[in-house]
Amino acid sequence: MEKQKKTQHTNLMICAGTGCVSCGSFGVRDALVKEIEKQDLSDEVLVATTGCNGFCAAGPLLVSYPDGVFYQKLQVEDVPFFVEEYLLKGRVVKKHLFVRPEDKEAIPAINDIGFFSNQLLVTLRNRGLIDPEIIDDYIARDGYMAAEKALNEMTPEEIIREVTEAGIRGRGGGGFPTGLKWKFCADASGSQKYILCNADEGDPGAFMDRSILEADPHAVLEGMIIGAKAIGAHQGYIYVRAEYPLAIERLETAIAQAEEYGLLGDDILGSGFDMKIELYHGAGAFVCGEETALMLSIQGQRGMPRPRPPFPAHKGLWNLPTVLNNVETWANIPQIIFRGSKWFNSLGTEKSTGTKVFALTGCVKNIGLIEVPMGVTLRSIVYDVGGGIPGKRRKLKAVQVGGPSGGCIPESLIDTPVDFESIVKTGAIVGSGGMVVMDDTSCMVDVAKFFLEFTVEESCGKCTPCREGTQQMLHILDRITLGKGRPEDIDTLITLSAMIKSSSLCGLGQTAPNPVETTIKYFREEYEAHIFEKRCPAKKCKALLKFEVVPELCKKCGLCFKACPSEAITWVKKSVAVIDIDKCTQCMNCYAVCKFDSII
Repeated sequence: MEKQKKTQHTNLMICAGTGCVSCGSFGVRDALVKEIEKQDLSDEVLVATTGCNGFCAAGPLLVSYPDGVFYQKLQVEDVPFFVEEYLLKGRVVKKHLFVRPEDKEAIPAINDIGFFSNQLLVTLRNRGLIDPEIIDDYIARDGYMAAEKALNEMTPEEIIREVTEAGIRGRGGGGFPTGLKWKFCADASGSQKYILCNADEGDPGAFMDRSILEADPHAVLEGMIIGAKAIGAHQGYIYVRAEYPLAIERLETAIAQAEEYGLLGDDILGSGFDMKIELYHGAGAFVCGEETALMLSIQGQRGMPRPRPPFPAHKGLWNLPTVLNNVETWANIPQIIFRGSKWFNSLGTEKSTGTKVFALTGCVKNIGLIEVPMGVTLRSIVYDVGGGIPGKRRKLKAVQVGGPSGGCIPESLIDTPVDFESIVKTGAIVGSGGMVVMDDTSCMVDVAKFFLEFTVEESCGKCTPCREGTQQMLHILDRITLGKGRPEDIDTLITLSAMIKSSSLCGLGQTAPNPVETTIKYFREEYEAHIFEKRCPAKKCKALLKFEVVPELCKKCGLCFKACPSEAITWVKKSVAVIDIDKCTQCMNCYAVCKFDSII
């Protein structure tokens, strides 16, 4: 009997962002192409790769159009069955559908999954829809229409006015009005001006810029072309860290294609405007994300911040007027010019317009790259997009916003709107878009120590407050987590924080104390428990744990016995477990599996 084929044309869009590539998405793609050819389906089915789809923890990902069916965790060995069931028999393959945790319901349609349906895509508008290595895909979705409009129909003043009226603020952390920065540079005198893109993304767990570059590199190039016309620049640089090989590869491809199509180089689109963009590979120093350090690095010097003023808009790269914006900011510019400022500032809030991309991670069910309107609450992000906290026993404790320079916002402030003004009031910052969700098993003293360790390691050492002050703060935090805290430590940390923030040279030092300040502000009782009671309430600081089972609390279930890899726990059925401290390796497995909090 002849097999029944699907009659409609099907596009299988496979995520090829770094997360899915590391899980084997290219292998899945190749296996699909081979199996489709084997089944004589090549005329009916197209297999294509896209940039990051967003749902990073469930890769490799595939979305089928026009059905809009979302598949996750596909492997090469799944391909023959997938092709047989879905493409030949027309049946959804339930094994790879997203399953809603609360009711175990499998959801086929991507638009019915809360992670996707509760987002608003502007920067990520092409997510999962185009092949980032094919310029025609970008052009088919109105790509370079904004550049054509800006170059042939608008004056530099009109471009700057449109960006200013849109109200967009820098998405790299500072939140400075983009249009105002462009105006300062346009008005500055100089024999040459430069456009720079900051793709030196260094926050732990952050991958917003990388994902945009991997998924939609032409959006960034188009934004830079528009910005160059606005300020009168003809040379641009994208400063991208060398740890992003896939982003670099796709940027190089995009630049070559744009030059071939006459969208970069001389006389772009017949406008008489010339523009060249080059890549500069950063070596991974976190401090080079600071604008003046980044510029010195491009000049071949050590990346260290310099005092301001003068600001880069007047004296930047090679002491010439320079505009520097980050990847996400540039990716927004084409949409502002193409759709208009009124459209853009209708999104978000009055003072924080548009949308923001976040890397959502931590103790949340749906981990990945998200984009939401400015002004949406933290609650909506954690529960509507993120799906809430995994596990019935766990509860939301805090959300770290803004990376190592940000702060910890407690559960009591979960209804805080995510915009520049509201987040700053909590003691945190929006930053570049890192967002870490923490449950009640997180020790806030240890969290502050973790982020401060990072900033201490990445400090350039140029100014004394940052170099020495953060070291002293880290020493105090380390002592507290080891059970050697002193009564005066909390006040000393507060004093040091204020001093470092007020006297450091650049943004790294000026924001480094934020995690410490916010954890003391909202979780002071945890610091006091560590110092005065020599106890870690979250049971994370090993030096403060006894590794003992409390007989009155033990339910004699034996879970700790089964989880112990060193045979340090003695247990028989219906008996209280006993830990032999001499055999214990302090692996923490027993604490992780105990449902009754009976180990101290």
